[in-house]
Amino acid sequence: MGNTMKTSLPGIKVYDLDKHPDERGFFVEILRMDWSEFLGDDDIVQANLSFSHPGVIRAWHRHRRGQVDYFLVIKGMVRIAAYDDQEGSSTRGQLFDISISEEKSRLVRIPGHYWHGFKVLGSKPALLVYFVNRLYDHDDPDEERRPWNDSNIVDPETGESYDWNKPPYE
Repeated sequence: MGNTMKTSLPGIKVYDLDKHPDERGFFVEILRMDWSEFLGDDDIVQANLSFSHPGVIRAWHRHRRGQVDYFLVIKGMVRIAAYDDQEGSSTRGQLFDISISEEKSRLVRIPGHYWHGFKVLGSKPALLVYFVNRLYDHDDPDEERRPWNDSNIVDPETGESYDWNKPPYE
């Protein structure tokens, strides 16, 4: 398993995955059940694939029943953001923001209680695989939604509404 990046919000983890290139291409392990430092008590129960065109923003949403998302970009580049607005949280008002791409294999863990989403960067579509620890319930989805440009999600760096178009922190 690769390097761990420290993040501003508890529970969010970013791991650089170990890519093993050779003359045929490359191989990379993207998720293993024995990565207990990364998974904690989570059991992955579903994998999803999301295709998005350049410039598309899929935000903001959260999960209130304990779902955790694990994001991996297969093609293209995306900016992932998460925001804590929980009453009484020591990190209330904090924002996590990272760009990930096919070039640098990273797995990003986001606990569902944070408002989160992503934007496709660059001129190519993005393929994003995400793993979850709860099955999707079509009859009673575990999702709350807000508009992608919700003015109540404030960037602590600027004190203004989060801007999906500003240069990334990283």
